[in-house]
Amino acid sequence: MLADCAAAPEAAAHAGHGGSGAAGGGGEHMEGGHGTPPGGLQISQDGYLLDLKTPQVRAGRATELRFAIRDGAGHQVTAYRREHDKELHLTVASRDLGTYRHVHPTRAADGTWSIRTALPMAGAYRLFADFTPAIEPAKNLTLGADLAATGTYRPAPLPAPSTVAKVDDYTVTLDGRLRAGEESELTLKVTKNGRPVTDLQPYLGAYGHLVALRSGDLAYLHVHPNGAPDDGTTKPGPEVSFTAMAPSAGAYRLFLDFRHEGKVRTAAFTVHAGCAAATTAGDDRGAGDGPGTATNRRRARHGHDSLG
Repeated sequence: MLADCAAAPEAAAHAGHGGSGAAGGGGEHMEGGHGTPPGGLQISQDGYLLDLKTPQVRAGRATELRFAIRDGAGHQVTAYRREHDKELHLTVASRDLGTYRHVHPTRAADGTWSIRTALPMAGAYRLFADFTPAIEPAKNLTLGADLAATGTYRPAPLPAPSTVAKVDDYTVTLDGRLRAGEESELTLKVTKNGRPVTDLQPYLGAYGHLVALRSGDLAYLHVHPNGAPDDGTTKPGPEVSFTAMAPSAGAYRLFLDFRHEGKVRTAAFTVHAGCAAATTAGDDRGAGDGPGTATNRRRARHGHDSLG
Protein backbone atom coordinates (compact mmCIF):
# COMPACT_ATOMS: atom_id res chain seq x y z
CA MET A 1 0.00 0.00 0.00
CA LEU A 2 1.28 3.47 -0.90
CA ALA A 3 0.87 6.59 1.18
CA ASP A 4 1.40 10.21 0.26
CA CYS A 5 3.77 12.47 2.18
CA ALA A 6 3.52 16.14 1.39
CA ALA A 7 7.29 16.51 1.61
CA ALA A 8 8.11 13.65 -0.74
CA PRO A 9 8.81 14.72 -4.34
CA GLU A 10 8.17 11.86 -6.73
CA ALA A 11 11.41 12.72 -8.53
CA ALA A 12 13.35 11.31 -5.62
CA ALA A 13 12.47 7.83 -6.80
CA HIS A 14 15.45 7.78 -9.12
CA ALA A 15 18.45 8.40 -6.93
CA GLY A 16 21.06 7.18 -9.31
CA HIS A 17 24.08 8.11 -11.31
CA GLY A 18 24.03 11.87 -11.09
CA GLY A 19 26.67 12.63 -8.44
CA SER A 20 30.01 11.62 -7.02
CA GLY A 21 30.40 9.24 -4.15
CA ALA A 22 33.45 10.98 -2.73
CA ALA A 23 34.57 10.45 0.81
CA GLY A 24 32.86 12.72 3.25
CA GLY A 25 29.99 13.40 0.87
CA GLY A 26 26.56 11.91 0.57
CA GLY A 27 25.71 8.92 -1.54
CA GLU A 28 24.93 9.52 -5.17
CA HIS A 29 21.48 10.93 -5.63
CA MET A 30 19.57 13.17 -7.97
CA GLU A 31 16.60 15.23 -6.96
CA GLY A 32 14.30 16.64 -9.60
CA GLY A 33 11.40 19.02 -9.42
CA HIS A 34 7.83 18.24 -8.53
CA GLY A 35 5.91 16.39 -11.23
CA THR A 36 8.80 14.21 -12.40
CA PRO A 37 7.70 10.58 -12.18
CA PRO A 38 9.71 7.96 -10.32
CA GLY A 39 12.28 6.03 -12.32
CA GLY A 40 11.15 2.98 -14.25
CA LEU A 41 7.44 3.77 -14.41
CA GLN A 42 7.60 5.15 -17.96
CA ILE A 43 8.57 3.40 -21.18
CA SER A 44 9.42 6.77 -22.75
CA GLN A 45 10.91 9.97 -21.33
CA ASP A 46 12.75 13.04 -22.67
CA GLY A 47 12.41 11.76 -26.23
CA TYR A 48 13.87 8.31 -25.53
CA LEU A 49 11.91 5.06 -25.81
CA LEU A 50 12.64 1.59 -24.46
CA ASP A 51 11.87 -0.79 -27.33
CA LEU A 52 11.55 -4.30 -25.86
CA LYS A 53 11.85 -6.70 -28.80
CA THR A 54 11.11 -9.85 -26.77
CA PRO A 55 8.17 -8.95 -24.50
CA GLN A 56 7.46 -12.61 -23.73
CA VAL A 57 9.66 -15.54 -22.66
CA ARG A 58 8.98 -19.05 -21.41
CA ALA A 59 9.62 -19.47 -17.68
CA GLY A 60 12.57 -21.74 -16.95
CA ARG A 61 13.74 -21.81 -20.57
CA ALA A 62 16.85 -19.95 -21.78
CA THR A 63 15.91 -17.22 -24.24
CA GLU A 64 17.74 -14.25 -25.70
CA LEU A 65 16.22 -11.09 -24.31
CA ARG A 66 16.61 -8.22 -26.82
CA PHE A 67 15.83 -4.52 -26.59
CA ALA A 68 16.98 -1.12 -27.81
CA ILE A 69 16.81 2.51 -26.77
CA ARG A 70 15.35 4.76 -29.49
CA ASP A 71 15.78 8.52 -29.75
CA GLY A 72 13.21 11.12 -30.77
CA ALA A 73 13.77 10.35 -34.45
CA GLY A 74 13.15 6.65 -33.94
CA HIS A 75 16.80 5.67 -34.37
CA GLN A 76 18.42 3.12 -32.09
CA VAL A 77 20.92 4.80 -29.77
CA THR A 78 24.49 3.57 -30.23
CA ALA A 79 26.48 6.03 -28.08
CA TYR A 80 26.24 6.03 -24.29
CA ARG A 81 28.12 7.64 -21.44
CA ARG A 82 29.85 4.97 -19.38
CA GLU A 83 28.87 5.12 -15.73
CA HIS A 84 30.16 2.73 -13.10
CA ASP A 85 32.10 0.80 -15.74
CA LYS A 86 29.05 0.12 -17.94
CA GLU A 87 27.09 1.88 -20.68
CA LEU A 88 23.79 0.48 -19.42
CA HIS A 89 22.58 -1.24 -16.27
CA LEU A 90 19.66 -3.64 -16.64
CA THR A 91 17.42 -4.77 -13.81
CA VAL A 92 14.70 -7.40 -14.16
CA ALA A 93 12.26 -7.95 -11.29
CA SER A 94 9.07 -9.94 -10.92
CA ARG A 95 5.95 -8.05 -9.94
CA ASP A 96 5.80 -9.98 -6.67
CA LEU A 97 9.46 -8.93 -6.03
CA GLY A 98 10.49 -12.54 -5.49
CA THR A 99 12.87 -12.59 -8.47
CA TYR A 100 15.53 -9.91 -8.99
CA ARG A 101 18.39 -9.63 -11.50
CA HIS A 102 20.95 -6.85 -11.97
CA VAL A 103 22.72 -7.71 -15.21
CA HIS A 104 24.76 -6.15 -18.02
CA PRO A 105 23.73 -7.03 -21.58
CA THR A 106 25.87 -6.74 -24.70
CA ARG A 107 25.27 -3.99 -27.26
CA ALA A 108 25.54 -4.71 -30.98
CA ALA A 109 26.82 -2.10 -33.42
CA ASP A 110 23.25 -1.22 -34.46
CA GLY A 111 22.27 -0.42 -30.85
CA THR A 112 20.44 -3.66 -30.06
CA TRP A 113 21.12 -4.95 -26.54
CA SER A 114 20.89 -8.66 -25.74
CA ILE A 115 21.41 -11.11 -22.90
CA ARG A 116 20.64 -14.80 -22.45
CA THR A 117 17.60 -15.17 -20.21
CA ALA A 118 16.13 -17.92 -18.02
CA LEU A 119 13.56 -16.46 -15.65
CA PRO A 120 12.75 -19.08 -13.01
CA MET A 121 9.05 -18.48 -12.42
CA ALA A 122 6.04 -17.68 -14.59
CA GLY A 123 4.37 -14.32 -14.14
CA ALA A 124 4.68 -10.61 -14.82
CA TYR A 125 8.09 -8.93 -14.72
CA ARG A 126 9.36 -5.38 -15.09
CA LEU A 127 12.53 -4.59 -17.04
CA PHE A 128 14.47 -1.42 -16.12
CA ALA A 129 17.12 0.12 -18.37
CA ASP A 130 19.34 2.63 -16.53
CA PHE A 131 21.52 4.67 -18.93
CA THR A 132 22.76 8.08 -20.05
CA PRO A 133 22.97 8.91 -23.78
CA ALA A 134 26.34 10.32 -24.81
CA ILE A 135 24.80 13.36 -26.49
CA GLU A 136 24.69 16.57 -24.45
CA PRO A 137 22.69 17.68 -22.51
CA ALA A 138 21.06 14.26 -22.04
CA LYS A 139 20.63 13.15 -18.43
CA ASN A 140 20.53 9.77 -16.75
CA LEU A 141 17.25 7.95 -17.34
CA THR A 142 15.59 4.78 -16.09
CA LEU A 143 12.97 3.49 -18.51
CA GLY A 144 10.77 0.48 -17.80
CA ALA A 145 8.81 -2.08 -19.81
CA ASP A 146 6.69 -5.09 -18.93
CA LEU A 147 7.94 -8.59 -19.64
CA ALA A 148 5.82 -11.75 -19.41
CA ALA A 149 7.15 -15.20 -18.50
CA THR A 150 4.61 -17.80 -19.58
CA GLY A 151 3.82 -20.92 -17.61
CA THR A 152 1.88 -21.80 -14.47
CA TYR A 153 1.75 -18.69 -12.32
CA ARG A 154 1.88 -19.00 -8.54
CA PRO A 155 1.91 -15.52 -6.98
CA ALA A 156 3.92 -15.12 -3.79
CA PRO A 157 3.23 -12.60 -1.01
CA LEU A 158 5.73 -9.88 -0.25
CA PRO A 159 8.14 -11.21 2.41
CA ALA A 160 7.69 -9.82 5.90
CA PRO A 161 9.81 -6.82 6.95
CA SER A 162 13.23 -7.74 8.31
CA THR A 163 16.60 -6.12 9.02
CA VAL A 164 18.60 -9.33 8.49
CA ALA A 165 19.21 -11.13 5.20
CA LYS A 166 21.04 -14.41 4.62
CA VAL A 167 22.63 -15.49 1.34
CA ASP A 168 24.93 -18.54 1.21
CA ASP A 169 27.25 -18.28 4.25
CA TYR A 170 26.75 -14.52 4.53
CA THR A 171 24.53 -12.48 6.83
CA VAL A 172 23.79 -8.86 6.03
CA THR A 173 22.31 -6.60 8.71
CA LEU A 174 20.51 -3.37 7.84
CA ASP A 175 20.63 -0.35 10.15
CA GLY A 176 18.68 2.84 9.47
CA ARG A 177 15.23 3.68 8.11
CA LEU A 178 14.18 4.51 4.59
CA ARG A 179 12.15 7.74 4.71
CA ALA A 180 9.79 9.43 2.29
CA GLY A 181 10.79 12.94 1.33
CA GLU A 182 13.92 13.04 3.47
CA GLU A 183 17.40 11.64 2.98
CA SER A 184 18.53 9.07 5.52
CA GLU A 185 21.58 6.88 5.92
CA LEU A 186 21.25 3.13 5.46
CA THR A 187 24.19 1.05 6.70
CA LEU A 188 24.58 -2.59 5.74
CA LYS A 189 27.03 -4.82 7.61
CA VAL A 190 28.31 -7.98 5.92
CA THR A 191 29.52 -11.01 7.90
CA LYS A 192 30.48 -14.53 6.81
CA ASN A 193 29.95 -17.40 9.22
CA GLY A 194 29.67 -14.86 12.02
CA ARG A 195 32.90 -12.98 11.17
CA PRO A 196 32.94 -9.43 9.77
CA VAL A 197 33.92 -9.27 6.09
CA THR A 198 36.69 -6.68 5.81
CA ASP A 199 37.84 -7.46 2.26
CA LEU A 200 34.84 -6.73 0.07
CA GLN A 201 35.87 -6.40 -3.58
CA PRO A 202 34.91 -3.50 -5.85
CA TYR A 203 31.93 -4.23 -8.06
CA LEU A 204 31.28 -1.73 -10.84
CA GLY A 205 33.55 0.76 -9.06
CA ALA A 206 31.95 0.45 -5.61
CA TYR A 207 31.78 -1.86 -2.60
CA GLY A 208 28.05 -2.28 -3.02
CA HIS A 209 25.04 -1.31 -5.08
CA LEU A 210 21.58 -0.82 -3.65
CA VAL A 211 18.30 -0.89 -5.56
CA ALA A 212 14.92 -0.27 -3.96
CA LEU A 213 11.66 -1.20 -5.68
CA ARG A 214 8.35 0.07 -4.38
CA SER A 215 5.78 -2.66 -3.85
CA GLY A 216 2.73 -2.23 -6.04
CA ASP A 217 4.12 -0.28 -9.01
CA LEU A 218 7.86 -1.11 -8.81
CA ALA A 219 8.99 2.54 -8.77
CA TYR A 220 12.78 2.36 -9.00
CA LEU A 221 15.35 3.85 -6.64
CA HIS A 222 19.03 3.18 -7.38
CA VAL A 223 21.76 4.53 -5.10
CA HIS A 224 25.47 3.98 -4.69
CA PRO A 225 27.45 3.99 -1.46
CA ASN A 226 28.96 6.89 0.42
CA GLY A 227 32.62 6.84 -0.58
CA ALA A 228 34.51 4.84 -3.19
CA PRO A 229 37.22 2.14 -3.18
CA ASP A 230 39.92 4.51 -4.46
CA ASP A 231 39.19 7.56 -2.28
CA GLY A 232 41.75 6.69 0.39
CA THR A 233 39.28 6.59 3.28
CA THR A 234 36.50 4.12 2.46
CA LYS A 235 37.10 0.71 3.98
CA PRO A 236 36.24 -2.54 2.16
CA GLY A 237 33.74 -3.65 4.78
CA PRO A 238 32.25 -4.86 6.88
CA GLU A 239 29.92 -1.86 6.57
CA VAL A 240 28.67 -0.18 3.40
CA SER A 241 26.58 2.96 3.83
CA PHE A 242 24.16 4.68 1.48
CA THR A 243 22.18 7.90 1.48
CA ALA A 244 18.69 7.35 0.10
CA MET A 245 15.25 8.94 -0.04
CA ALA A 246 11.99 7.18 -0.89
CA PRO A 247 9.47 8.85 -3.21
CA SER A 248 6.56 7.97 -0.94
CA ALA A 249 5.64 6.08 2.18
CA GLY A 250 4.94 2.39 1.69
CA ALA A 251 6.54 -1.03 1.38
CA TYR A 252 9.80 -1.45 -0.52
CA ARG A 253 12.08 -4.32 -1.38
CA LEU A 254 15.82 -3.51 -1.03
CA PHE A 255 18.45 -5.46 -2.98
CA LEU A 256 22.12 -5.11 -2.03
CA ASP A 257 24.69 -6.44 -4.52
CA PHE A 258 28.17 -7.06 -3.08
CA ARG A 259 31.24 -8.95 -4.24
CA HIS A 260 33.42 -11.17 -2.07
CA GLU A 261 35.87 -13.92 -2.98
CA GLY A 262 35.20 -13.29 -6.66
CA LYS A 263 31.41 -13.77 -6.59
CA VAL A 264 28.59 -11.24 -6.59
CA ARG A 265 25.73 -11.99 -4.23
CA THR A 266 22.44 -10.26 -3.47
CA ALA A 267 20.95 -9.68 -0.03
CA ALA A 268 17.25 -8.74 -0.02
CA PHE A 269 15.13 -6.96 2.58
CA THR A 270 11.54 -5.82 2.87
CA VAL A 271 11.19 -2.43 4.59
CA HIS A 272 8.46 0.13 5.19
CA ALA A 273 9.26 3.77 4.44
CA GLY A 274 7.36 6.18 6.62
CA CYS A 275 6.81 9.91 6.26
CA ALA A 276 9.87 11.80 7.44
CA ALA A 277 8.24 13.42 10.47
CA ALA A 278 6.79 10.13 11.68
CA THR A 279 10.01 8.12 11.35
CA THR A 280 12.14 10.85 12.87
CA ALA A 281 9.92 10.84 15.95
CA GLY A 282 9.95 7.04 16.16
CA ASP A 283 12.57 4.36 16.67
CA ASP A 284 15.38 4.78 14.13
CA ARG A 285 17.26 1.60 14.84
CA GLY A 286 16.14 -0.46 11.87
CA ALA A 287 14.45 -0.31 8.50
CA GLY A 288 12.02 -3.16 9.07
CA ASP A 289 8.97 -3.38 11.25
CA GLY A 290 9.32 -7.09 11.86
CA PRO A 291 11.82 -9.32 13.68
CA GLY A 292 14.78 -11.34 12.63
CA THR A 293 15.58 -13.34 9.58
CA ALA A 294 12.22 -14.76 8.52
CA THR A 295 12.16 -12.67 5.35
CA ASN A 296 15.19 -14.21 3.78
CA ARG A 297 14.70 -17.80 4.79
CA ARG A 298 12.41 -17.77 1.81
CA ARG A 299 15.38 -17.18 -0.49
CA ALA A 300 14.56 -14.73 -3.22
CA ARG A 301 15.62 -15.79 -6.67
CA HIS A 302 18.52 -13.42 -7.34
CA GLY A 303 21.41 -13.37 -9.80
CA HIS A 304 23.91 -11.39 -11.84
CA ASP A 305 25.32 -11.00 -15.34
CA SER A 306 23.36 -13.84 -16.86
CA LEU A 307 19.76 -14.60 -16.22
CA GLY A 308 20.25 -18.32 -16.48
